[in-house]
Amino acid sequence: MELGLGGHTALITGGASGIGLATAHGFCQEGCSVILWDNSPRVEEVALELATLYGIEVKWKVVDVVEFESVRAAAESDFNRSQRLEHVVHCAAIGSSKFGFPFTNLKPDDWKRTLEVNIMGMVNVAHAVTPHLMKSKSGSVVFLASVAGQMGSQTDPPYSASKAANINFAQCMAKDLAGHGIRVNSVCPGMVKTPLNRSVWQSWNDQSPESERISYDEWAERKIKSVVPLGRWQTPEDIASMIVFLSSERAGNVTGQTINVDGGFVMHC
Repeated sequence: MELGLGGHTALITGGASGIGLATAHGFCQEGCSVILWDNSPRVEEVALELATLYGIEVKWKVVDVVEFESVRAAAESDFNRSQRLEHVVHCAAIGSSKFGFPFTNLKPDDWKRTLEVNIMGMVNVAHAVTPHLMKSKSGSVVFLASVAGQMGSQTDPPYSASKAANINFAQCMAKDLAGHGIRVNSVCPGMVKTPLNRSVWQSWNDQSPESERISYDEWAERKIKSVVPLGRWQTPEDIASMIVFLSSERAGNVTGQTINVDGGFVMHC
């Protein structure tokens, strides 16, 4: 499908790996230039690979979204008078690695870093890039949230709460920026095989009696078939396809929405 993104520029935070990287591939395939921000030095290598593969301009910066002045300076550097910004995708986030079952197993200090990165990182990016989006008088923002932000997941309470904040703030931004022609939405992945997902299995496995322990692959297969109606895992590419679509004018009348890509895991009327 031709999405009309050729010649545009998209900024992707957390773009050096996972869903952020899959999203970068998706934009490049549409002829859209991308700028990758990530706190990993590997972002330079990833940018070069994308540029070589697609023949598209790919810029990069090592940026820690928790440091507002660093984020603001990166935005000022990347989006000067000659560089328009039409699309922002915010993927940078972390899990707490402190699992609930119940939340009282955690301490208040276990929450701080996750909330700082996942909530204040989002806020910092929003404040830094919005003035540059407004100059274009159109465009889109997509926050990568999670179904965990809709269902009070016990797996990682700090992560779950932070993803709920992503969803809510996207709606606040959608209302504030609609008059400037800027759309803001959230995309919520469901069950994606990630290091975080595997660490959930490890936590469960470590707490289980020896007789009940099973391999990660077996645990994952049982879990997916028990909770996802379509009975299959989602991939980073599945999520990226929705993000790129929502960024295009094909979704020009969609804003303030929370779109699940989860195989039917969470359904709303």
